[in-house]
Amino acid sequence: MNRAVRIDIGICTFRRPQLEQTLRSLAELQVPPQIGLRVIVADNDSAPSARALVYALAAGLPFEMLYVHCPASNISLARNACLEAANGDFLIFMDDDQEIVSSDWLTEFLSVANATGADAVLAPVLAIYDAAAPRWMREGDFHSTYPTLVDGAIRTGYSGNTLLRLASPVVAGRRFSLPLGRSGGEDTDYFTRLYRAGGRIAYAPDAPAREQVPAHRASFSWLAMRRFRSGQTHGRLAAEGRSLPALARESLLALAKAGYCLGSALLSIASTGSRNRHILRGILHVGVIVGMLGVREIQQYGDDVVAEEPMEAPIEGKRHAA
Repeated sequence: MNRAVRIDIGICTFRRPQLEQTLRSLAELQVPPQIGLRVIVADNDSAPSARALVYALAAGLPFEMLYVHCPASNISLARNACLEAANGDFLIFMDDDQEIVSSDWLTEFLSVANATGADAVLAPVLAIYDAAAPRWMREGDFHSTYPTLVDGAIRTGYSGNTLLRLASPVVAGRRFSLPLGRSGGEDTDYFTRLYRAGGRIAYAPDAPAREQVPAHRASFSWLAMRRFRSGQTHGRLAAEGRSLPALARESLLALAKAGYCLGSALLSIASTGSRNRHILRGILHVGVIVGMLGVREIQQYGDDVVAEEPMEAPIEGKRHAA
């Protein structure tokens, strides 16, 4: 890179004190002199509950910060607020729930972005389990997130550890779906549509973020609900533009896959991890069928709060020395 590059890091938060740990990990980044870095914190709570923490930390952090209050308990509104506020060459989305990155995280992301020229770059999110999490869950690593290849291409994505090229014609003006902001799946929807519009999605395997798995997510029931909802989103997207015969074929294929998973679960009943993996995969395929039938995604997040206009508050932090 032979010119100054501006990067915004967007963090959507909702009543999570772990935001402090995430921000402090960013303070340890190796930032090349030609990189201008700014962090945008989009607070999705009805009250500005993260404001005090962000303001208290800002003076000690070596980058500029922007606090945005977008009260609607709708994650899509918070993600869109980051997109609206971003004015750099790239926007990198992170989660607020103790998502920690290494010092070379930014360098690895930019290396892949520049080498590929991709419109979006995904990196892995690696789960960190407490000792109290079930053994089968820890050994099977059910919460880590990686991109999926289909015929050698990444056709959708997630927003937990992702870079967007803001000048890209398939990124500029694209926003996350507000109706999906309380069910989840808004990121799958966003990146699927980006790909269908001709966007290219690359992968940065050496830019992982590490995320603590909270106790309420370390359960089979949480994973089952998450898989079902994910299946609904994939099914709804797969059904778009399909004829009734094609839709019937896809539904029968998903039903066959669900049956295969159930049979595999019965065959591996003695192994808790293997059995649960097959069951969860079967639940995903059932969700696909339900999504193809037009049933909207189940609501998983958010309070019934009236949406208001986002309010921005810039915070002057320290800059990296050039």
